[in-house]
Amino acid sequence: MAVNTVETGLEERWRDILAVHARTMCEIDRALHPHGLGASDFEVLDILATESPREGDQCRVQNLVGRVHLSQSALSRLIGRLEKDGLVERSVCVEDRRGVYVSLTRKGRDLHTEVLPLQRDVLARMLDDA
Repeated sequence: MAVNTVETGLEERWRDILAVHARTMCEIDRALHPHGLGASDFEVLDILATESPREGDQCRVQNLVGRVHLSQSALSRLIGRLEKDGLVERSVCVEDRRGVYVSLTRKGRDLHTEVLPLQRDVLARMLDDA
């Protein structure tokens, strides 16, 4: 059976994308580790800081699920760790008790502001080389 060169090209491009993603995530993890964060932790903080720019603003956890690229249970555990560290607060939606909101604390906003340049530097370095 002959291998289609178009499919082979697509597979190679796909593998290249995955390799850049894996290397970039590792570099972000390395840069943020001294601050007690990993790449996924930062993603949650970054989305919350962007979506909820004012202190006290809240975001539904359900809105984070598709953006953080974690399962709902993994995201819930991650948010639990961030809450334990005092970086976010969770609350239940009064209109729909199934809904859960999450918001950045002052400590979470301050840490996000501190590490944002580190994450952006890694992105610039890794993606310029890609």
